[in-house]
Amino acid sequence: MLVSADVLSITELNRRARATLEREFPLLWVAGEISNLTRAASGHLYFSLKDDAAQARCVMFRSRASSVSWHLENGQQVEAHALVSLYEPRGDFQLNIESLRRAGLGRLFEAFARLKERLETEGLFADARKRQLPRFPRRVGIITSPGAAALRDVLVALKRRAPHLQLVLYPALVQGAAAAAEIAAAIATASRRNECDLLLVVRGGGSIEDLWAYNEEVVARAIAASNLPVISGIGHETDTTIADLAADLRAATPTAAAELATQGWHEAAAKISELGTALGRAARYRVARDQQRVDHLSLRLVHPATRLGQARDRLALLGSQLDASLARNLRQHRDRLNRAALGLSRTMPRTEKHRGGIELLVQRLAAAIREQHGKRVATLDNIAGALSHLNPDATLARGFSVVRDAHGKLVTDASRLHAGQRVDIYLAHGSAEAGILTCSPDHGPVAT
Repeated sequence: MLVSADVLSITELNRRARATLEREFPLLWVAGEISNLTRAASGHLYFSLKDDAAQARCVMFRSRASSVSWHLENGQQVEAHALVSLYEPRGDFQLNIESLRRAGLGRLFEAFARLKERLETEGLFADARKRQLPRFPRRVGIITSPGAAALRDVLVALKRRAPHLQLVLYPALVQGAAAAAEIAAAIATASRRNECDLLLVVRGGGSIEDLWAYNEEVVARAIAASNLPVISGIGHETDTTIADLAADLRAATPTAAAELATQGWHEAAAKISELGTALGRAARYRVARDQQRVDHLSLRLVHPATRLGQARDRLALLGSQLDASLARNLRQHRDRLNRAALGLSRTMPRTEKHRGGIELLVQRLAAAIREQHGKRVATLDNIAGALSHLNPDATLARGFSVVRDAHGKLVTDASRLHAGQRVDIYLAHGSAEAGILTCSPDHGPVAT
């Protein structure tokens, strides 16, 4: 269609109108009620925002609609962050919605920001006033609703990590108009009773309206005034409340708050388990090493009866060697005497006189040999007698005994013994094991 230079086409009119609207009306917040809601197959949302006197068409493209965290329905009161525009093909005035929030959230966020700034200026959130958390608390107080899921999560975590802890519940509402006052009163009660080492202020997740009780000034001041250290575990990890800022330590979730409260006990249990494992390993090594040492020593250990038998055999061998030596010497002397007598008989005259002299010499020599033999026999008897006195078997046969300690060492002094010590007693026939009941230098040990 041809138009003159002074006449605008519909296309140009709508284009200029869209440009003017978008230029004159930057992004702004608009409040209204959702109506005529349509979800297109493309993922775009189409609806109207209305109040008592007017309405405006709205479009929320798929990339923006996916960020809405709740289910949109007709009749909901919302606040829309929108760009005023115009749909050129149809000439429809419309709002391009960038984001949505439930009605009233803007006021809540503003109230949150104002209170946060004021309390932060007062120093209520300063690290300098944060209390030191006990590493090994024995009694933990919990401030939440008795029916809350957060309480069950906390109890499960505490039982798993530190089942010995004593727990005290200070019940309070966690949502609603009266919740903030009840939470503050419960904190004050726990502080006044002073029966716990640590407080947990916990609540499960929810919207900002659900968690608003923990953004009230009365709760923040109750936490700051508490005599007890406070760990907050409110909502999810992305939720941050005024109570979290005022607490001595903020946990991402109620379960995380329980884990932080028991961190010292949990680490100590792990360390004890590690040390126990190391101790068992060292004990097993020590036992194995000592067993090996005992095996080596047992190879060198000889029973007293065996030692006595060896001494007896040695004595018999010495006696046999002595008898053999005497007999050998006697033969040698006899042979020498016979040879001398034979030589004399050949060189000397064979007269009765000389024969009588030779016989006399032979008699005298035989007498001398007998005398020497007697002396040697007497010496041997003396040595045998002395050896018999030294024979341990003879000593044991007279009623004496040999006492050795657990290491096989001879016990010759009562001062080396002590009550409860085990000793081995060796007798002439057999041995016995005994325990020392009492022991004194004057009266000696008493064994059983």
